[in-house]
Amino acid sequence: MGSKKSSFLLIYIAIILSVFILIGFVLSPMVEGNEQIVVILCLVGGLTTFFILLHNLYINYIKPVRSVSMVARELVKGNYKARTYVNNYGEAGQLSNSINVLARSLQEMNVHEKMQGSQLKTVIDNMESGLMLIDEKGYVHLINRKFLNMFGQEAKDYIGYLYYEVLEQENIHKAVQEAFLYEEKVKDSFTISMKVEKRFVEIVGAPIFNESNDLKGAVLVFHDITELKRLEQMRKDFVANVSHELKTPITSIRGFAETLLDGAMDEEKLRNQFLSIILSESERLQALVYDLLELSKLEKEELRLRTEVVDIKELLEGLLPITKQQASKKEITFKASLGDEIKLVGDQGRLKQVFINLINNAINYTPNNGQVDLKVNSTANTVKIIVSDTGIGIPEEFQSRIFERFYRVDRARSRNTGGTGLGLAIVKHIIEAHKGSIEIKSELDKGSSFIVTLPKNSM
Repeated sequence: MGSKKSSFLLIYIAIILSVFILIGFVLSPMVEGNEQIVVILCLVGGLTTFFILLHNLYINYIKPVRSVSMVARELVKGNYKARTYVNNYGEAGQLSNSINVLARSLQEMNVHEKMQGSQLKTVIDNMESGLMLIDEKGYVHLINRKFLNMFGQEAKDYIGYLYYEVLEQENIHKAVQEAFLYEEKVKDSFTISMKVEKRFVEIVGAPIFNESNDLKGAVLVFHDITELKRLEQMRKDFVANVSHELKTPITSIRGFAETLLDGAMDEEKLRNQFLSIILSESERLQALVYDLLELSKLEKEELRLRTEVVDIKELLEGLLPITKQQASKKEITFKASLGDEIKLVGDQGRLKQVFINLINNAINYTPNNGQVDLKVNSTANTVKIIVSDTGIGIPEEFQSRIFERFYRVDRARSRNTGGTGLGLAIVKHIIEAHKGSIEIKSELDKGSSFIVTLPKNSM
């Protein structure tokens, strides 16, 4: 384009130059002597003036406009760094300055838009909910990282496809159709079957409108409510279990009390037997209420530990006499390897609760002539206490739930041991309050190992 304009300019110059030469040839024969010299000088002066004017016209108008035109073309292409550097005055100068201001503004807007786009992408990708954006024809335009975590595959497997081609859940199809049909927010839920577990998902669909209030698509938000469902089920199980655990001793106490009042009180043997049962059931009820209160205290966020420097070896040695006595009643071999003096910062009373509970469980769930081991190891920053047994063990599918309140693998066996079903839940809360962890390794009919890891200075 620039070469064309240059060639036109050269043509114009050649034409004007030819006209002046022609005029010279025409006038020269018509004059003589000094007049001929005057004509030639006039023609040369006119031609020189013309070239001076042409040069000024080129510098002050043609060149700036050409430069502005080139910058404008670059701006149209998206190159917002383009500038015109021609220094001039007048209206052409104002035009150059204006195009430079426009270029700077477009560049700033472009940078700002990219930053906003990057921030928006970061926010969308880091949302805790899955997101899908579809247009008015049903084609998928946007998905985020959480969506891919929920449904699997890659972004290229979704973007550019119709939503019903890439998502098989009928509840999603229904939510999209209702969002388009009724043009209002809709809710639904469905499940996704994973390799190990089933995930519960709540979908919220909302229509998208433009400035003219025309429907342009829909946005779908997927909330993973698996944890909420699990907590809801735990709450239901807790209420049912509490009711059952309270009902059993209360029913026994009431039944034997009514029997005594109906005449059994007159028989000394029956009276003593029934009163012993009533005492045993009331103790069981008391233990259950106590554990419930303990668990309630531990679950409160405002729970404060009475921290002090605790000698773990000394604490465990204090438990050994009664522990060995319980083990000897079942002819269980109890071995303790406590190592050297190990100290940590914690609540001595609460930690004692933990170890009593774990050791008692190991003894209670180990058959006669079995073995229970207590080991203590330490590193620079942590203390590891391992309570292992050769007991009945826990099936792998139940191991993730044994720290839930009232959860029992074998209810009949657990109840016979005198437990309330809250011990391990209490243990877990105390350990977490000390910023520690507990894990289990168990094999059915071969035994279990509970591994407690505590930081030496958790406060």
